Amino acid sequence: MDIIHSKLAQAVHVFWTENNILIGVLATTWIFFLWELYLAYRQHRIYSSATSLPPELVGVMDPKAFAKARLYQLDKSTFNFISMTWDQILSTLVLCYMVHHWLWEASRQALGIVGVHSPNEITQTSMFILVGSLLSSLISLPLSIYSTFVIEARHGFNKQTPGFYAVDKLKKFVVTQALMNPILCGVVYIIMVGGDYFFFYLWLFCVLVMLVLMTVYPDYIAPLFDKFTPLPEGQLKEEIEKMAASISFPLTKVYIVEGSKRSTHSNAYFYGFYKNKRIVLFDTLLAAPEEKDQSNQEEKSEEGKPKNLGCTNNEVLAVLGHELGHWKLNHAVKNIIISQSNLLLVFALFSLLYQDQVLYRTFGFTRSKPILIGLCIIIQHIFEIYNQLLSFLMGVLSRHFEFEADRFAKNMHKAADLRSALIKLNEDNLSFPIYDWLYSAWHHSHPPLLSRLQALGKVE
Repeated sequence: MDIIHSKLAQAVHVFWTENNILIGVLATTWIFFLWELYLAYRQHRIYSSATSLPPELVGVMDPKAFAKARLYQLDKSTFNFISMTWDQILSTLVLCYMVHHWLWEASRQALGIVGVHSPNEITQTSMFILVGSLLSSLISLPLSIYSTFVIEARHGFNKQTPGFYAVDKLKKFVVTQALMNPILCGVVYIIMVGGDYFFFYLWLFCVLVMLVLMTVYPDYIAPLFDKFTPLPEGQLKEEIEKMAASISFPLTKVYIVEGSKRSTHSNAYFYGFYKNKRIVLFDTLLAAPEEKDQSNQEEKSEEGKPKNLGCTNNEVLAVLGHELGHWKLNHAVKNIIISQSNLLLVFALFSLLYQDQVLYRTFGFTRSKPILIGLCIIIQHIFEIYNQLLSFLMGVLSRHFEFEADRFAKNMHKAADLRSALIKLNEDNLSFPIYDWLYSAWHHSHPPLLSRLQALGKVE
């Protein structure tokens, strides 16, 4: 390990100086910011200019829903320019004014206030996480409030009261700290005591944490924020169980989550290990009983209210057929293998760089080398180009998986229902069906609506 580290140090010695590191990090962050700004501008032009339905969707998508989606996405796009710029300015100030060092010292002082006058690295890391998270939450709060109570409310999505929003934010902060703080302190401890091959032990620790959280989160953490109730006995439940059995999906329970108290956006997913799989449907995914009656739909349409909100039973089954396709085709397993292989590689590279004093001096640490600071700087900033490239490639793979899952549902003879479900969900969520190709290629984990409909084929 020492030989490898020595060779790496020689290779980077030419540019591995304090000024060059800071300039390189700032240049990288600004290049990617300008790139994101350019992509957002390209998509914003689409929202501004595409004022009528594309020929492929004439007679398929409601023109009123198209117009509403366009206005919603225009509002979100304009807000996105503001939030992107604010985040970039803030990130630049953090780097230039060595805020990491200031927060580290503030954490030591905070420990002194509570009686810990000679903190070790673990206790100071814990306080640093708490202080940094609190400060970050407060800074992001105004934009979050505006997004929720102005933009989302303006377009009929927000269902939260200010009181519910405040309690929800507080619960999320407490739960996040209860999970993240001990995990990151555990990471620091393993790096401290793990020796030359700590990166392998650290990787094993992260794999274990991931497995535990995947098991614990749905049953014990998610219910702290939303109400989960078993799907009532009836035709839908029977059809779901029948479909799961047809492909040997080990279904044990089907839940409805009360997402409507927070937003009218809809979703569905499954979770669980091995022989203990569970399906979760958002209540906003299911059409209200009165909306299944055609006369009521027509009456609502005349009043100018949303029509066909939610999906019919057959459409819900088609959506679940898509989700079950992800399981049958092992998409989740493939993603885990890729992400964990990448994590091991990142930890191995981190082990070669994190002890270099030049790195810490660049950000104001002249006498100490806090491990968490090194981890944040190296993974977030030094590896920025690698992270962006990997994110793009994972997006390409994700879109490929989505097409495969759609094809799986089509092979289950659910193409017509999946097609109508995609159109309904697109309208209910005010998703805009037209995207700039470059913006979509860089950002989207799911293919745009038109691409998915074309892949499913025209269904009369």
